[in-house]
Amino acid sequence: MDETIRRWLLATLGPATDTTDLASRYTRLQSARAVALEVLRERLAALLAQPLKVTVSGVVSIDNSGNAAALERAITDLEDPTTPVPGEGPDDGSARSAVIYLHERPRR
Repeated sequence: MDETIRRWLLATLGPATDTTDLASRYTRLQSARAVALEVLRERLAALLAQPLKVTVSGVVSIDNSGNAAALERAITDLEDPTTPVPGEGPDDGSARSAVIYLHERPRR
């Protein structure tokens, strides 16, 4: 796993993610997309294993349904093959971007 992939994974999964765990997953899966999907699915499964909403009247209310929805959106986004991921580019494996300059047409 090169530095570009490591940085993308940390940006996608959060800076507190264990990089040695990411490296071992990348060695096993050979794809940054597969590593990110596996980690996000594990996080979603752990979140769904607990009650999403807990309320103690007049004391506290905790609602994690928004977190579950955010994880589901991230998973859906990564499952889309058009989402750019480093290591899956056409030439050198890096995601590419382009700048398009718009110019005003002269008035007639």
